[in-house]
Amino acid sequence: MPVLDLSTIAEDFNENPYPHYARLRAEGPVHRVKAADGQEVWLIVGYQEARQALTHPAVSKNWLTSGLYTDRERTEASANMMRADPPDHTRLRRHVSRSFASGRIEGLRPRIQEIVDGLLDGMEALPERRADLIEAFARPLPMTVICELLGVPEADRGAFHGWITEMVSPTGVEAENAAVRAMTAYTAGLVDARMARPGEDLLSDWVTSRLDGGDRLSRQELVAMAVLMMVGGHETTVHLISNGMRALLTHPDQLAALRADPGGLIDGAVEEILRYDGPVETATFRFAGADLEIGDTFIEAGSAILVCLAAADRDPARFERPDTFDIRRPVRGGHIAFGHGIHHCVAAPLGRLEGRIAIRSLLERFPDLREEPAALEWAPGTLVRGTTRHPVRW
Repeated sequence: MPVLDLSTIAEDFNENPYPHYARLRAEGPVHRVKAADGQEVWLIVGYQEARQALTHPAVSKNWLTSGLYTDRERTEASANMMRADPPDHTRLRRHVSRSFASGRIEGLRPRIQEIVDGLLDGMEALPERRADLIEAFARPLPMTVICELLGVPEADRGAFHGWITEMVSPTGVEAENAAVRAMTAYTAGLVDARMARPGEDLLSDWVTSRLDGGDRLSRQELVAMAVLMMVGGHETTVHLISNGMRALLTHPDQLAALRADPGGLIDGAVEEILRYDGPVETATFRFAGADLEIGDTFIEAGSAILVCLAAADRDPARFERPDTFDIRRPVRGGHIAFGHGIHHCVAAPLGRLEGRIAIRSLLERFPDLREEPAALEWAPGTLVRGTTRHPVRW
C-alpha cells in the first residue's frame, strides 16, 4: 500500500479537511500515511473501523512501552489514564470518574451560567459591538471552570492558557516540550499543596480518594491526571463553542430553528455540532500491541495508529447526508466525537453542559450576532479542529 503524505494533499486541508477525508474513505477505510512529524502511521477514516480500533483489545494506548519514543520525552505528566491500558487504566479511571458523573456535573450549572453571564456582560459593554469570540468568550469560559474545579489561582490562569495552547497546537518540538515541562512543574506544586492541606476542589478529592482495599493515586499519577484534565477540559470546549457558532451562523435555517425552540433543540444542536465539526479531529496515538486487522487491512505489531474522529463522523455508511448540518438529526448510537470504548472522554458531561449553556446564552443575549468577514487561521496539526480567532459583531 503506498504511503500518503498528508501535508501534500492540499493547501486548504486545515481549513476544510472533510472533502479530502471523503476521497480517502472512498478508496478505503484504512490508509498508510506520513504524519506531520514525518512518522508513518495507519490512519483510520471509516466509522465502523474507527469504533473497532477504539475498542480492539490488541490496540494499546501505552506509548511508553511502544518503543517509538525516547526517555527524554517522559515526564511526570506521562502517567495518565489516556496513555494507559487495563488494568492500570481501569484503576486510574475509577479514581476520577465519580468527579464527572452526570449528576455532579449538573450541580455546576448555576456557576457555569454565572460565568457565562459575566463574560457576555463584558462583550455587551464593548462600544465597538464586535469581538473575537474565542478570546472574549469561548476560551475564558472553560478555562475559568476547569481552573476553579482544580483550584488554580486566578493569577496563574494566563500562564496555563499559554501552555495548553502550545501543547494542543504546537508551534515546534522545543516549544511544545517546554510548555509540557512548565505546566507539569507548576501542577506538581499544586499537588504538593493539596497533599499537605486538602481543600474543596477536585484535586483535593483525588488526593484523598481511596478505592476498595485502600488504593490511592500516587503523587506522579495525581500530577499526570491534573495535567490531562486541564488540557482536555479546556481546549476542546473552546472549539466546541466556536465551531458550533460558526456552523450555526453559516446555516441560517438551523440557527432560526434553534432560536425558535432553544429548550427543545439545544441538546440535539450540541450533538450535531460535535458530529459535524467537532473539536477533536484525530484521537491521540494508539499502537498495535500484536499483529491485527482493522477492517480488511493487516496492521503489523508495533505500528502507530491514528483514528480520525472527524472523518468517521462524516462516513455516509453510518450517517445519512453526512455533510449536512442538521440539529434535528437523531443522535442515538451516533457520533464518536468524544471517543468510544474505555477511553471515551471522562469529562464529556462537563463539555456538553458548558456547550449547551454557552451557545444558548450567546444566542439569547445577541439575537443579531453575525460573523465578521475575515481570513481565518486554523490551529496547526490534526489533533484539535478549530481556528485561532473568530471575529463576530452584533
